[in-house]
Amino acid sequence: MAEQTRVHVVRHGEVYNPSGVLYGRLPGFHLSDRGRDQAAAVADALAGRDIVAVVASPLQRAQETAAPIAAKHDVAVDTDHDLIESANFFEGRRVGPGDGAWRDPRFWWQLRNPFTPSWGEPYAEIAARMTTAVDKARARAAGGEVVCVSHQLPVWTLRLHLTGKRLWHDPRRRECGLCSITTLVYEGDRLVTVEYAEPAAP
Repeated sequence: MAEQTRVHVVRHGEVYNPSGVLYGRLPGFHLSDRGRDQAAAVADALAGRDIVAVVASPLQRAQETAAPIAAKHDVAVDTDHDLIESANFFEGRRVGPGDGAWRDPRFWWQLRNPFTPSWGEPYAEIAARMTTAVDKARARAAGGEVVCVSHQLPVWTLRLHLTGKRLWHDPRRRECGLCSITTLVYEGDRLVTVEYAEPAAP
């Protein structure tokens, strides 16, 4: 049997966002106090494993989530732009139920195609760059384990892609909680199973 490699794909912790905007790739959005506790919980959950590297999105919330994991394993946090949050036209705007961005007719053209989606980075492009990031990390680990810290939509899109599911989906049905761990288990180059855990769940 080929040697096993595990890639733990972690979503970042809760973000301090009192204005409730879609922060996307905007700078300056850091973990809340609860988010820091979540990051510590996921670091504890991964302690004692054979983790040889920790790689994170360049965004502050991902770097802060990765830091305690890396510290547990005495490695530096490496950065990979392929793990970054997806681009979104509504970045910086409030987009919750009843908020103006969805209701403003000037923006309706951006909502024309939920299957691409038309308001942001295409799902196919997210899947491609996330797969590239995982492949690079997996090559580094080679029979060991590696952690990649990213964001909800990229992590979920990656999982859909690797398991042969359609990429467009209802965001409310994503299995990707804050500081969750989606573990990709490979034997050689073959993905044999996907595991999921929420060590920071309430």
